[in-house]
Amino acid sequence: MKLYAPWEKAFNKISTPFEHFIHAQTTTGMVLMFMTVVALLLANTPLTEAYSHFFHTKVDVTVGSWQLSHTIHHWINDGLMAIFFFIIGLEIKREILAGELSNIKVAILPILAAIGGMVFPALIYLSINSGEVGASGWGIPMATDIAFAISALVLLGKRIPSALVTFLVALAIVDDLGAVLVIAIFYTEEIIFLPLALAGVSFLILVLFNRFGIHMILPYFIVGLFMWFFMLESGVHATIAGVIAAMAIPSKPKQTPLDFTQHAKNLLDEYDNYPVATDHMMHEKQKAILINLQDRIDATGTPAARLEHALHLPVALLIIPLFALANAGISIDFSSIGATIMEPVSLGIIAGLILGKVMGIFGVSWVAIKLKIAKLPQGSSMSQIFGVAFLGGIGFTMSIFVADLAFLGNDALIFQAKVGILTASLFAGLFGYLWLRLVSKRA
Repeated sequence: MKLYAPWEKAFNKISTPFEHFIHAQTTTGMVLMFMTVVALLLANTPLTEAYSHFFHTKVDVTVGSWQLSHTIHHWINDGLMAIFFFIIGLEIKREILAGELSNIKVAILPILAAIGGMVFPALIYLSINSGEVGASGWGIPMATDIAFAISALVLLGKRIPSALVTFLVALAIVDDLGAVLVIAIFYTEEIIFLPLALAGVSFLILVLFNRFGIHMILPYFIVGLFMWFFMLESGVHATIAGVIAAMAIPSKPKQTPLDFTQHAKNLLDEYDNYPVATDHMMHEKQKAILINLQDRIDATGTPAARLEHALHLPVALLIIPLFALANAGISIDFSSIGATIMEPVSLGIIAGLILGKVMGIFGVSWVAIKLKIAKLPQGSSMSQIFGVAFLGGIGFTMSIFVADLAFLGNDALIFQAKVGILTASLFAGLFGYLWLRLVSKRA
């Protein structure tokens, strides 16, 4: 007899971790799109002053005589976004250990395409901004927003082979890794070595936790929080602590799947030995067995997998939308938007995210396939790779993040950068989607 309600059918569907990942990214993309529109509306209505004042309100954390004071905007970009970068770190680690990047024959195409998709946009940007005040923004068009890009592919449904989705995910994750390295190496103005050394010690403690087989989340959280603070004080962007911490989270289970199967069978056999009461209430022994079974499930899973699964929705529904709300709101003067787009910074970003991404992703993929270095994703065509290259030009989240670092304190250049990012991302997303819809047949 079934005791669940009809609307709970979705909970009975078994999804792979990759399917959960795609679903989470699609959810992020949809919410992100909505919050971007909200931010633009707030910034272009009579509410603009209240909107700006709210995100520049200072929030203090005080313990005795010690105080940490930042604006809400800063807390979002340096604090909450560290959790976003932590998720990125877990995704990178998963892909390298067990995903598409674990098999070099499969991984070589998205790796090469991602490198091309980072190098060409940066070169095109520099060719336009060389010697200009905005030259330091070369890292802005290197980024790809994985949530928006995957959302566009998911909207195409069965027109798109699953291998092409996997190709885009692997490409975007390599791109994220590149963006993290660029932020850590090139967008750190001043390094204070004592807190940086303490951040390094914190990381070593996390590694020791891993080596000693500690699977409890709390110790990693506490030390990771200290590492974030030390990184914040060191001058290196604090979000890098999220990526580094993810590398230390255990990815190996305490119990093998084979052992779990045997233990689970024994426990379930024991569970069936007790009669079910007429009111469907469990026997006390059955409750104890279920607790034991849950412990076995936890031992078979890994902290990395549990954290990735648990944090995806909070990041998708809270952190990324807040980031978009705090950063995407630009006051647009439509009478001068054409002149703004023609500024070297905006033009460099637009050319980089559109022309550079296509040259880098499609061009490098074409050369690699022609030279037989790599193979096309199964069931896909070069025309579809061309469309995916445009989707790679949706920079948004990471591009805006890098823009704030590249032009720190220069509101005029940040404004030009955001106009370029929004313009290029909108064009790249729409063109990529329509192109893929045109060249892909419905399955």
